Amino acid sequence: MRLAALFLCFASTALADPSADIVILGEVHDNADAHLGQAEALAALRPTAVVFEMLTAEDGQRADAARDKVGKIWESGSWPDYALYEPIFDALGQARIIGAAAPRDTISAVYGEGAAALFGPDAPRFGLDLPLPADQQAARETMQFEAHCQAMPIETMGGMVDVQRYRDAVFARAALSALELYGPPVAVIAGNGHARTDWGIPAIIARAAPDVTTHAIGFVEGATDIPFDETRFVPPAERDDPCLSLTFN
Repeated sequence: MRLAALFLCFASTALADPSADIVILGEVHDNADAHLGQAEALAALRPTAVVFEMLTAEDGQRADAARDKVGKIWESGSWPDYALYEPIFDALGQARIIGAAAPRDTISAVYGEGAAALFGPDAPRFGLDLPLPADQQAARETMQFEAHCQAMPIETMGGMVDVQRYRDAVFARAALSALELYGPPVAVIAGNGHARTDWGIPAIIARAAPDVTTHAIGFVEGATDIPFDETRFVPPAERDDPCLSLTFN
């Protein structure tokens, strides 16, 4: 009943640009209604492949080869319960499952070696060889500081921004690779911060492959200044204050 009700809610706002080569579906990770909205969007889009922020390349291959074992593969990671994401997988149809999460040791190395070094020879194509404009760098460091409940020194936020840039570029590269292999449309499931059009996945794809079209949908819990091509509102999830238990040594 819940999925049927959500379908009615979103039916009048079907994908604004179904002709886009790559559709990025943002999310609030622990919000079940956001995932139901993503599932409805996928059912309408019928993509050839879906790139997941939450699965490594290896886990994506395993999940693609054994759809009946996706839940067990999922639970081996650190993301919210598979039950929240199950509607997404139920809506995939024949779409290939692509994992794009970087291993933890790679993410750790980004702090010391930089995003470009870890990304490889294509780093210039994805803009990782260049520093961000000073105002954007400062804004992103402040956002990371707030997102981490001001529990870490702000001087360490530059590394967090490098990691975010690296991850956005990896997701963009995976989506472009899937587009080349399987054809359009390709979908990406990732957090709203990765779906933003000003410096997230869409912006990186525009730089790396200017002829590829994108459409980014943010599933958000309230008013936001994050830019998307399309914004859809979902009821806020009930959750404890994450800052209450967040501590750093």
